[in-house]
Amino acid sequence: MTAFETASQYYDAFNRKDWQAMLSLVHPNVRHDSNQGATSTGKDKFSQFLQHMDDCYDETLTDWVIMTEPTETRVACEFVVNGVYKKTDGDLPAATGQSYVLPAGSFLEVADGQITRITTYYNLPLWESLVLGNQ
Repeated sequence: MTAFETASQYYDAFNRKDWQAMLSLVHPNVRHDSNQGATSTGKDKFSQFLQHMDDCYDETLTDWVIMTEPTETRVACEFVVNGVYKKTDGDLPAATGQSYVLPAGSFLEVADGQITRITTYYNLPLWESLVLGNQ
């Protein structure tokens, strides 16, 4: 499977909320760099992250652009997050079912058809202003 196919399947599984399919594409020692958060290592921790996100957010990604480089080891993905904030997440603003549309991107490293690194970026102050109704 190419890096492009791996990334496409990963984001397709995300949109279907098929966490097991996503996890099947992730290496057991995956490095996950979350936006505004600490780096974690391992499929178990990534699975916990997915569960937390599923508890707090209902998101679908649209307008994907997936780019790979010639060695097929790195992938850049740009997309739009269309979400609903379901449950208050830590110290973030209170959740009341607010909808938001937010540009974001991820960088992946892929080896042997498995994702070994996931790094995601989005503009947290913009997200906060969207859920607070300031945009």
